[in-house]
Amino acid sequence: MIDLSGKVVLVTGTHGRVGAGIVRRFLDAGATVVSHSGTDDGDLRTSAQRVVDDAFARHGRLDAVVNNAGIQPVTPLPDMTSAQWQSVMDTNLMAPFAVTQAAVALLPAGGSITHIASIEGSHPAPGHAHYAASKAGLIMHARAAALEYGPLRGIRVNTVSPGLIARPDIESSWPSGVERWKAAAPLGRLGKPSDVGDACVFLASDLASWITGHDLVVDGGVTARPTW
Repeated sequence: MIDLSGKVVLVTGTHGRVGAGIVRRFLDAGATVVSHSGTDDGDLRTSAQRVVDDAFARHGRLDAVVNNAGIQPVTPLPDMTSAQWQSVMDTNLMAPFAVTQAAVALLPAGGSITHIASIEGSHPAPGHAHYAASKAGLIMHARAAALEYGPLRGIRVNTVSPGLIARPDIESSWPSGVERWKAAAPLGRLGKPSDVGDACVFLASDLASWITGHDLVVDGGVTARPTW
């Protein structure tokens, strides 16, 4: 087990299953976790500086940030309004930008920032044009941030791109999708929130001290499956 004792980690979007799973794995690793669990994650666009400053003031340090806050509405692209598009961009892309910018000044040498992206950043699904575009932007933001923040005390910025993560009702609410996923994934199962959390813990640890600008795909191998 990675030991993050003495480290302080800010995790956003912790009211959902994935966010809670990330928090749990950091706690298991011994870290102190500050969670942002507002149900309207879009407020991070304007409150990022306060959220980051409060985390630092509470514990006197901030070693890592995980930008997990996000939304995933389903809207067919021909019917999508500009307001619907902008809402997703504000939450999924603008908020991580703002949190990252606020956190950089407080992170120590070798500090870590991880964005939770998605395999839809490169493999879009119907009805998710805004979501997929936001996650693609998030992956590229991390690469650009790695390039520009690396010279600043060796700050590292990466993304974790999960595949389909299990939830209690998914087998009954989307049985055909679950069946297709399990058939396509070489490891034959859906992901667990802890799978995402483990990837985040690794990237925040010294074991990843020479990893930055990387998109760590956590999908059971489903994107390795040929589509032709």
